Amino acid sequence: MDDDNKMAKGLMLGFLAGGAIGATIALLYAPKSGRELRADIRHKTDEFIDDTSEYMQIAREKAENLINEGKRKSELLIQDAKKKAGTLIDDANSLLNDAKEKASNKYGEAKDRISHESDRIKDALKAGVDAYKDEKKKS
Repeated sequence: MDDDNKMAKGLMLGFLAGGAIGATIALLYAPKSGRELRADIRHKTDEFIDDTSEYMQIAREKAENLINEGKRKSELLIQDAKKKAGTLIDDANSLLNDAKEKASNKYGEAKDRISHESDRIKDALKAGVDAYKDEKKKS
């Protein structure tokens, strides 16, 4: 794309320069008086300057349009990246909260199970001690 633009610019500048040179040569070989020739050269020079100014204005407008389009696209990319980053952060926070909740639930379940088993062992030990005492009294 960039090579095409360079080629188009080169062709346009070549066309303008060739036209100016051709017009100047045609004027120099035309059978006119010096005053008429100078007036024609001045007229053709003014036309060439006008054409060049117009070409430069068009090139400037195209450059401004490309710059504005680039800015607009970069702003859209930045906004999109911010949205995606926000979504990723929200997802990560959600996963972290879920993990905390599950860990808390598992901790509570394990604590309850250990407490229950501890109570059963205490009861079993107490029953064993009581049974031992009863047997000892009987003997």
